[in-house]
Amino acid sequence: QVQLVESGGGLVQAGGSLRLSCAASGSIFSIMAWYRQAPGKQRELVASISIGGTLNYADSAKGRFTISRDNAKNTVYLQMNSLKPEDTAVYYCYVTYPVYWGQGTQVTVSS
Repeated sequence: QVQLVESGGGLVQAGGSLRLSCAASGSIFSIMAWYRQAPGKQRELVASISIGGTLNYADSAKGRFTISRDNAKNTVYLQMNSLKPEDTAVYYCYVTYPVYWGQGTQVTVSS
């Protein structure tokens, strides 16, 4: 049974930083990513990273967020800098293949 354990969410003031972590048990996954879902909005991709290091960022994350992974620890990270109130959402860890989702961690950015 694969488990994704997320940590690092919380409340931060605008302009601040947070680092999210997601540790996966079981197999090494080809793609590890972070999605987010704000109230009343659809879940959206924030950033992804392949096992080979190929990166993909949403436009809203470019220049502010950095995704990385440690394959030895089977863990993916999301460093979020210059946070804005519009970054407030539940952030979900995602891995594939097969697909698994984390339970979500709340990020709240106050103005």
